[in-house]
Amino acid sequence: MNKSRRALLMAAFVLVAASTTSAAQQASDPRVADIVRAGKLRVGLHLPQFVQDPKTGEIRGHGTGTVIVPIAQALADRVGVKLELVGHQAPPALIKCLQAGECDVGFLGYRPARAKSVDYATPHIMVPFTYLVPPKSSIRVPADADKPGIRIAVVRNHASTHALEHILKHATMVDVAIPDEAFELLRSGKADAYASPRPPILEYAKQLPGSRVLDDRYGANIQGIALKKGQAERRAYVSAFVEWAKSSGVIQKSIDAAGGRGIVVAPSDILTGSVPGRH
Repeated sequence: MNKSRRALLMAAFVLVAASTTSAAQQASDPRVADIVRAGKLRVGLHLPQFVQDPKTGEIRGHGTGTVIVPIAQALADRVGVKLELVGHQAPPALIKCLQAGECDVGFLGYRPARAKSVDYATPHIMVPFTYLVPPKSSIRVPADADKPGIRIAVVRNHASTHALEHILKHATMVDVAIPDEAFELLRSGKADAYASPRPPILEYAKQLPGSRVLDDRYGANIQGIALKKGQAERRAYVSAFVEWAKSSGVIQKSIDAAGGRGIVVAPSDILTGSVPGRH
């Protein structure tokens, strides 16, 4: 046997041994032992985080889901099982899946009301809410927009709009049905700012030369991995995974690979303030 072949066989032996050791360690961890026995991690998603092939039924990430799915895969790899994505039409259906024990974990935006139905691990990503302002605007930080006479274009019933409703005292919101209409208000001069999640207004800014997307945020859509209530040990396991995924760069790499402009790694203490998502 030549040296090259001997080296390859030794490397293969080391990889197999490491994989076996890792699997044995996970199997002995009572927090995930049932998942290891099942051989799969059932991860719940909800629209619009995914799209489903009408012929094969295969689910793949869409929108923020292009960032989420690689994180879910990394969690499955850490447990040592295959990943199974479970799609739902809306967050309430995903919550029911978790409560019924038919999903092991689910990727769900944080809401205080939802926290009464499910538990959340440490937040992993967030989508900041901020403003797009026209050329020569005097608005430099979010607080500058809250003045008498300022008109802020918003999308009706959106999370970014609800967040704004709680903090505005002087400015006036002009609500419309869809983002294109809100942007047109800004472009036509019928609004002085457009309040939105950062990713879409970064794209809109390209259509209005000289416009600016503010660096600061007035709120955020905070994303966490949700679990069934009462699973404190598993919640700790998933939170430890999230912290590892942050420190190792896994989450940032997922954001970069997906081209997730405007999506950022969530600070671990983002929910400790009096109002989640605000500075």
